Amino acid sequence: MSENTKQKAIVIPYLLVLLQGVLYGFGDPISKVAYEVMPVFSLLTVRYLIATAFMMLFFAKPVMKGLKESSVRDWLLPSLCIAGGYITGNIALEISAATTVAFLRSMPTVITPILAFAFYKKKYSWKHLPVLVAVVIGTYLLCGMGGLGGFGAGEIWALVCAILEAGALVFGERALRNTNPITLTTLQCAMSCAMAFVFALICEGGVQVSMATPSIWVTIVYLAILCTVAGYFLQNVAMQKISSSSVALLQSFCPVMTAFFSRLLLAELLTMAGTIGCCMILACVIIESLMQNK
Repeated sequence: MSENTKQKAIVIPYLLVLLQGVLYGFGDPISKVAYEVMPVFSLLTVRYLIATAFMMLFFAKPVMKGLKESSVRDWLLPSLCIAGGYITGNIALEISAATTVAFLRSMPTVITPILAFAFYKKKYSWKHLPVLVAVVIGTYLLCGMGGLGGFGAGEIWALVCAILEAGALVFGERALRNTNPITLTTLQCAMSCAMAFVFALICEGGVQVSMATPSIWVTIVYLAILCTVAGYFLQNVAMQKISSSSVALLQSFCPVMTAFFSRLLLAELLTMAGTIGCCMILACVIIESLMQNK
């Protein structure tokens, strides 16, 4: 392999996660607009159903092959975590500002090493404590003084989402040793659909699509194909080459894109305190990832 080819092979996984950040960054504000028209769990059920159907339509053979070559324990935890993470994240998005939710969801970089130690005994030093304290302060500035509301239900759901997404990274990195990215992506889409459907039955009395306008359907298709299928797949392919901590670091680009698109589409603004809080959180997740990669 030539030096040029090696450099490209190193760079590509990083570019895949950055592309995921752009897709998600645009998806957050348009999701918030869609939730004003359509119930959240109904929309999520349709979104993940389309995503699952897309994967089975075009990739049925590699999916079935991957299922035969892996066991349930290989893919169950990362599928449950990513399904729960994206459902709780979208609940947060419905009831809180898109920019706030996106920045709180950037904390898996801090949470990931804690889960990795808890489940796989990877060492975690006390030197990381100042970073965690700074994240708490940044969160207070963003949510308590940042001009986007207080620390309420939406922010709590966003933090739950961050924990679950960290779990998806930790367990997903281990799962991809035995499962191919296409199979894991399909199973994660299917698990997300099943979980959203259960919540739609409980909270909304079933899946309601009658109020969906043509523009809402366009949004759903974008979320299904680009945010769900492409987003899950880009993450899974990248984690075959780089660590879960590195992926979490690169995903801090997502809230930056969400803030950018929310400013354009939703006219969401941050005060100076909120801006400082955002910068602190981003700095913390970057520092934490750099510390993990040493």
